[in-house]
Amino acid sequence: MIYGKRFYTRNRKNDFIHEIVKTILEEEGWTIIADPLHISMENTPDLYIDLTADKVIIAENQTEKIAVEVKSFIGKSIQTEFYHALGQFILYRTALQDFEADRIVYLGVPSDAWDNLLRKDFYQKVIQQTNLKIIVFDIQHKKSVKWIK
Repeated sequence: MIYGKRFYTRNRKNDFIHEIVKTILEEEGWTIIADPLHISMENTPDLYIDLTADKVIIAENQTEKIAVEVKSFIGKSIQTEFYHALGQFILYRTALQDFEADRIVYLGVPSDAWDNLLRKDFYQKVIQQTNLKIIVFDIQHKKSVKWIK
């Protein structure tokens, strides 16, 4: 596993909220460890998770570790964007089990994607069955509004 920007270019058209999400996490007390997190495995294409962050929880004397794949959901179909995001989430979660099993992978989504698709009953069922972790971000007000753990 390699922390840093090695051979990685972000598609800003699809992930334009990346920098906003990064700033929100930092303002909420998270320390960005990697942007992106590069996971290199033998005989497998490399994976890149958008953001990796740690937060020290003083009261519990422990560190919470997360990785966040940020999605803007601005493609032609929000449903198709969700298919791709879910697939990435599952790949990243599986890959991290071998390297950092204590790091929780989240899908970072804007509040309009949550409101228009993901909070609907069918997608709630998908979220529950796949154990999808989500952070909903209000991009306009620059804050996280919901953590689905």
